[in-house]
This record gives sequence, structure tokens and C-alpha cells, in this order.
Amino acid sequence: MRRPIADVASGADRAFRRITTVAGLSVLALLIVIGFFLVYRAVPAFEVSGFGFFTTIRFNAATGAMGVLGLLYGTVVVALIAVGVAVPLSVLAALFITDYAGPGTRGFLTGLVDLLAAIPSLLYGLWGFSFLRPYITPFSQWLSDNLGWFPLFSTRAGAVLFNSMFLAGLVVSLMVIPITTSVIREVFVQTPLGEKEAALALGGTRWGMVRTVVLPFGRGGIIGGSMLGLGRALGETIAVSLLLPQVPQITTHLLEFGGATISGFIANNAGMSGIGLNGLMAAGLVLFLFTLATNFTASVIISRSRSGAGVDA
Repeated sequence: MRRPIADVASGADRAFRRITTVAGLSVLALLIVIGFFLVYRAVPAFEVSGFGFFTTIRFNAATGAMGVLGLLYGTVVVALIAVGVAVPLSVLAALFITDYAGPGTRGFLTGLVDLLAAIPSLLYGLWGFSFLRPYITPFSQWLSDNLGWFPLFSTRAGAVLFNSMFLAGLVVSLMVIPITTSVIREVFVQTPLGEKEAALALGGTRWGMVRTVVLPFGRGGIIGGSMLGLGRALGETIAVSLLLPQVPQITTHLLEFGGATISGFIANNAGMSGIGLNGLMAAGLVLFLFTLATNFTASVIISRSRSGAGVDA
């Protein structure tokens, strides 16, 4: 007669489960508390501005004309520029690390990418302001002269081409690359070895194997990593506060001077009081919900994708 096997957790396992459960619930409780605090402080601004808070471009607490539309527009534009630059580079870097680099180079590059995530955003902002800006201005002029027929690269006569949303997006992309590359790399590593070897055994090239096996397997991870990077870019504060004049506006002239983001505007106007402070809290609430929705969507996409399933030992 076979003896039944009972999976009885040890005391250490039970203690570890309790600790991790408490930690997870603490994070959730903290998010809820932050959300309720922002809602509580934002209510006076909503009472003054009404629904116009979401449709007004300018933000002027003195006149009571407070709106988040211009700030939200700049936030989304800078984040999309950052993701548009970072994602292709992240995919190529992850592919090189997982499928082309040797063991020694792979370890070095993995550590280097992780190290980039530890650099303070202030240093990225200072680097972009003092070093990158003089080089981006001629490049922006070249884009305007040669690709000005495309609306996003068009500029007006005599326009100033520094401290633009384009420059801010490029600098923020450097902060997005580490997290996006790490997520995509972890997904590519989990590609079933049997499928990769089968593609090579059938006479496929290395690139053919990557194109037909690795990229389809990691599609969900690429999308999820991109959206996590988007969430990172949406909340960037210090760098954009240094690189943008923080003047809310809606424009398609992305190469020109101007623009503002929610986080950068809050950082530059943190000394406000009264209804102005309530307006900043309301803008922070919008950013909080927008970023939370972005990260939640990324988690859902990753969990429903094939990425990570069927890994061969």
C-alpha cells in the first residue's frame, strides 16, 4: 500500500509566507492611503475649477484658471518620445546579451545595464542640460530643415530650439532603457531552448532563429517592458524640471522651446499654498491614476502572454 505524501509547511515556511503577505498588503495599503490623501487635498481644486480642470491648458492659481490638460499633454509627449527611443535600443541590447554575447561579455553587460538604473535622475538632468543640449540644438535644426514636412519636426520661423520636449524625451529615454532592457532580457532568457535548437538544426541562421522563435516568444515581454518603461517616464521629475521651462501648452512643434510635465511643474511650484497647492495635488492625483493604470495594464499583458511558459530545463 502506497503511503500518501502530505505537503506540510514547516515553521520557517509559514513564517516566511506571513512576512511576505504582510509586506504585499502593506504596499497595497500605502497606495490606498496615498490615493485617499491626494483625493482629499484635491477636492477644493475640483470645486473651484469643476470639470474645466481637465480641459483647461493653463495653470494659474491667482486667477483660478487651473487646468491639467497642458501638463498632461507634455507628460505624455515626453514619455512617448522616451519610449520610442528606448524600446528599440532595449530590444537590440537584450537580444545581444541573451543570444550573441559570450558568457563574460554577457555578465558584464548585464551588470552595466543594472548599474545604469542606479544613477540618480539629477545626474541625467544635469548631463542633458550642460552636455547634450548644445549638440541637440544643431540636430533639431537639421531635422527641421530636412524633415520639416513632417508635422512633429516642423518649426516656426525664428523659433528657439533648445529646452524642448524633444530634448527632455531623449534624456528620459536614458532612464527608461535600463528597466526596459532588464524586463525584455529576462523574457528572452526564458525562450525554450528546444525551440531555439530546433530552428538552428533545420538550417536557420542565428538571426532567423531570433526572428522566428525569440521575438515571437518575447512579444508579450516587449510590450509589458515598454509599458513599464512608459510608467517610469511618466513620473520622471528632476530631469524634466531642469530641461523644460514648465509652461503648460499644447503644440505639435516638439523641437521648439517650451513644454511642461505634471511632475516637473509640481517640483518647480512646490512652494504654492492655498488653492494653488490643492491644484497641484489634483494634478498629482491625475498623474498617480494615469501611472497606476499604465503599470497595471503592463502587468496584465505580461501575465497573459506566452512569455515565460514552457521553459525547458
